Parts: sequence; structure tokens; C-alpha cells
Amino acid sequence: MILYHLIALTCAVLIDLVVGDPPNWPHPVKWFGSLIGKLENRWNKGLYQKEKGLMMVLTVLVVVGGTSFLLVVGSYYIHPLVGIGIEAILIATTIAQKGLKEAALTIYWPLERNDLEEARMKLSYIVGRDTQHLVEEEITRGAVETVAENTSDGITAPLFWALIGGAPFAMMYRVINTCDSMVGYKNERFRDFGWASARFDDIVNWIPSRLTSISMLITNRPEFISRTRARKIVWRDAKKHPSPNSGWGEAAVAAILGVQLGGINYYKGVISNRAMMGDPLVPLEKNHILKTNQIVTKTLPFYLLLIWTGGVLIELARTWIKSALFI
Repeated sequence: MILYHLIALTCAVLIDLVVGDPPNWPHPVKWFGSLIGKLENRWNKGLYQKEKGLMMVLTVLVVVGGTSFLLVVGSYYIHPLVGIGIEAILIATTIAQKGLKEAALTIYWPLERNDLEEARMKLSYIVGRDTQHLVEEEITRGAVETVAENTSDGITAPLFWALIGGAPFAMMYRVINTCDSMVGYKNERFRDFGWASARFDDIVNWIPSRLTSISMLITNRPEFISRTRARKIVWRDAKKHPSPNSGWGEAAVAAILGVQLGGINYYKGVISNRAMMGDPLVPLEKNHILKTNQIVTKTLPFYLLLIWTGGVLIELARTWIKSALFI
């Protein structure tokens, strides 16, 4: 079965590379995002907010995971090729390599035309920080940080969970990630209700974020420093990020490019001072957006090889265990 998962997730990468996420097409994330919104509106009130938030996550996981499982099992019952095809389509909806790169380019092209107003507007679509007064360097920083951080959330983590449990696990990962993006905020409204969503998201991204950082450093030669120095920078800085996982991608990209990420952000006028990632060997400029996209492009094939290697080893171990039990 793991071999089928490996073929399906590889096909999913190719599907997403070609098709992406057309805005007018139906998308599962929109469907369970709507369910999350309805449950939040109904349950995020009164007492026992943490418990209700946990029930919200578990409810959506059961609905989406159960539906995905039945669909995948039924399709494999028809024929393995049908099962692989259905799995590939479902997994493709959980990754966003094309969309992430295109979002970065929508910021780069206005900067290339010196149209800061449009670049600020495009950046506001993909970040939560205030963008209306940002200069070019800060706009670039926002784009680079977003691609670096979301390489794990939007590409490598779903593929990791697809290896472990096929399309159902990839879909369940996307549920947790969507719950976190919708309610996992430390504000008055979501501090308690979103607690479970944020903790689940930390857990499911712990391994993929670190594998992503390692893959970036292996497949991309740092521009100004040695790989040994780059690894030391990542180890030094990744843990400074408020998130236990987001800093690994950002620190790796910063070390590879020789730039410094992090600094002061504003959220609805409130200042937030983020830890610095990387050493400022060169100033941030718009071309670093393109270079960050290139880092992701180079990283993905190696990461797929890593996933395939892990899958083969798991299958060999499982075969050996079965043989040993029958002896």
C-alpha cells in the first residue's frame, strides 16, 4: 500500500505543478473551511472554550478523514489505478507549490515596475501584517518569509503525511492546518477556542519543518558562506521564532541567501518585534523573491527522493516483521 501512496503523491506533485489551484474550481479546503466557520460561530461562546475548540477540530477531522478514507478505499476496490488516481487528486488539493510561487511573483512584478502600491496590496493578500506603509525591502522580506515558512505547510508537510497514511492523512493534515489558520490566534476571541488547533498544528508540522530545512540546505549552496556555517545559523536562529516550526524554513532560506529576515512588523497598528533570522551579509532586494522560489524548486525533488527512500525502508521493515512473526 505504501508503494501506491508514493506513486499517488508523486502524481499529485505533478498535477499541482501543472494545474495549481484555479480560483473558480471546487476545492475541499473551501468546504471544510466553511464547516470550521459554522462550528466556530456556534460553539465559540460561553464556558469550556478549550473543550469546545478541541471538539471542533476532532469533528472536522472525523468528517473529512472518514469521507476521504471511504472514497479512497472504494476507489482501490474498483481497481488500483483508480485508487492511485483518486488519491493523487485528493493529495494535490492539499499542496500549493504552484500557488505559493505565483503569489510571490504577484509581489515581485509590481516591484520590478517600481509600483509599491500594488506590491503592498498583493502582499496584504498573503500576510497578516500591515503593509500599507512598507518600503521595498520590507515588502521583499514579507514575500520571502511567507514562501520560506509556507514551503512546509503548503508542500512538504502534506507529502509527509501522505506517505504515512495516503490521501486521508494528507486531508486530515490540511484540516488541522486550516483550523490553525482560522482560529489559532492568541487574541481575546480565539485564545482558548483555538488552543487545540494551534497545538495540533505544532505537532503535525514538527518533523516536516525540520526535514524541509535539511532538504533546503542539502540542495542549495549558500551564496556567501559554507554549508557548515549555514547549518550553524539555522540551528542558532530557527528556535528564536515564536512558532516551534516556522523558523526552520525561514532560517534556512536566510542562511542560503545571506540575508536577514525578521524584525518589526505591525498588526492592526500593534507592533510585533520578531527575532532576526540569518546574518545580513547583503541587503534584501526584490530579486531575493525569485531566488527564494528557486530554493523551493530545487528542494522539492530531493524531498521527494527522501520520501521515497523512507517509504521503501518502511515497506522493507514491515515485510521483515511479517516474515519474522510467521517463523
